[in-house]
Amino acid sequence: MIRFLHALAIATYVVKLPAASEPTGTFRQAHELGYGALSNLDPMSNGRVLQITEKTMNRLVRPGQDGTPAPVLATSWYPNEDGTIWTFNLRENVRFHDGSDFDAADVVYSFNRVLDPENDTSASATIKMVHTVQAVEPHVVRMILDEPFADLPLQLMDFRLRIIPEGTGDTIGQTGIGTGPFIVERFDPDGISVLRANPDYWEGSPGVAAMEVIAIPDAQARLQALLGGQIDMERGITPQLGIVLDSSDRYTVQQVPTGNWIGMAFRTDVAPFDDVRVRRALRLAVDREDLLKLVLDGRGVTACDTPVAPHDQYRIQMECPQNIEAARALLSEAGYPDGIDIEIHISTLDPSWPTMAVVFQEQVSEAGIRVTIKKESTDGYWSQVWMKKDAVTTRWNERPADQAMNEAFRSGAKWNETFYSDPEFDQMLSDARVELDFSTRKALYQAAQMRLWENSGTLIPYHVTQLVGLTSRVRNLDPVKNDAVRWHLVEVNQ
Repeated sequence: MIRFLHALAIATYVVKLPAASEPTGTFRQAHELGYGALSNLDPMSNGRVLQITEKTMNRLVRPGQDGTPAPVLATSWYPNEDGTIWTFNLRENVRFHDGSDFDAADVVYSFNRVLDPENDTSASATIKMVHTVQAVEPHVVRMILDEPFADLPLQLMDFRLRIIPEGTGDTIGQTGIGTGPFIVERFDPDGISVLRANPDYWEGSPGVAAMEVIAIPDAQARLQALLGGQIDMERGITPQLGIVLDSSDRYTVQQVPTGNWIGMAFRTDVAPFDDVRVRRALRLAVDREDLLKLVLDGRGVTACDTPVAPHDQYRIQMECPQNIEAARALLSEAGYPDGIDIEIHISTLDPSWPTMAVVFQEQVSEAGIRVTIKKESTDGYWSQVWMKKDAVTTRWNERPADQAMNEAFRSGAKWNETFYSDPEFDQMLSDARVELDFSTRKALYQAAQMRLWENSGTLIPYHVTQLVGLTSRVRNLDPVKNDAVRWHLVEVNQ
């Protein structure tokens, strides 16, 4: 039998327990309005308000508390012998917020929307290997792949692969109907969106009666809102503020190691970044450990420009110390013997971006790289600056290795933010996807990461240990990455 990761049938079932008491109170958090007027509730849309869709919709599979695939709307799954057909048994007695029953037809519809090339969603790269989704029985779905793929359950953990009712694609962006623990009562992307508890949620009635998701684009304003009691949670707390919150009995701080990364993207299709020597020079000029210490007080794990999480089974282990002389030599070879001038576009959307840009500016100056920092508006940063300007600050949430590399670096991928195009790299990913031997597959994924270090246009200096600030009235928030939080368990003191 070939070796699959989490591929054998999983028979994990969730027993719905009666709520100990009626849900009470309101949990409040912010969203950054990063897509401005394009904000919506369609889970596969770039403009989705994740802070809402994650609470109103379920996936077939989600990251468990240990990071491995855990059952949600699928209760078990298994492949055929060669990994070309996967069968998923679906949870019964589940209803959507509109009262309709969840079944295989909804799964087929939801996945076909993602796979439809006319819908132009970045989520399609995640399940590109899926050719057909079939409803075998009312609660059994079969996915037929173009080629063998051993890690399909990992891909299905993607935060955009939420299940919506059959036929609701035209309205889902405003209704947000799903099978999740909360129901959209009012959607106001520029103001306060209100979610109310779903008393019929299959995992049990939520612990709070309502959730409010408030639009606060600026990172500093979000931190002030936490300090002022306007919101109950903020992720991405700065180390300095973390110390302040830890010393107060009004707050608690969670430390969550993640595969989330923060960095800079340089477009490889425009000068001077179209020259691989310039791109290498930029990366060699950075002292990653010093950058991590100065920006995040050392809370994270340094990376050699790999998007693969430190704890991922396919992560490559390598060293990439600062080398100013090598950076200068590469710039000289590229025609810049006297150094080079570049601009980097940032915003305060993420609280660490301004500091990271200033430290980067100082570090690379030793190699003759003169950086001008351009501050952009937070409102609409993702739609008006990211993938538009030649060099920008960026950030990504943790993804499985295959997804992280295919989605951000494969030629032509919708979210290929540096417009990186490397046929050799693409072939490594394609070969890895169809390789059923784990050791050989791992070697291919690691070779692809080395290729990124040598050629890509992305600076990934570290993966972050996320600081999550909470008001002391919050209870039972899982101390895990955002994508794995079980929101129905959260409670608040009155």
